[in-house]
Amino acid sequence: MPYVDGFVLAVPRERLEDYKVLARTASMVWKEYGALSYVECVGDDVPYGDLTSFPRAVLATSDEVVVFAWITYESRTARDEILKQVMADPRMQVDPEALPFDGKRMIYGGFECVVSG
Repeated sequence: MPYVDGFVLAVPRERLEDYKVLARTASMVWKEYGALSYVECVGDDVPYGDLTSFPRAVLATSDEVVVFAWITYESRTARDEILKQVMADPRMQVDPEALPFDGKRMIYGGFECVVSG
């Protein structure tokens, strides 16, 4: 079964185009090193829930959009190797202060697939 990295973050609407540039670069780099797929989606129907929701999870404000994304790999072993290479790639060396989102509010993790198809 494939292995998946997933993440959710909030991007200021005024920085969304900057974020898309970063996302396109990241997609290219991850796939060059062997990721099976790389998908980033901007929230379109993401209500602010009373108790839980994507916007609440990342403390999104009214001037931010939620981004939901995932990367798939052949296995956890492949993911670990690919991630090392991606993080060492000069194209991914970005000053955290220059990022078009607040990395401290990003939620991320690795997941074993139990159903895929």
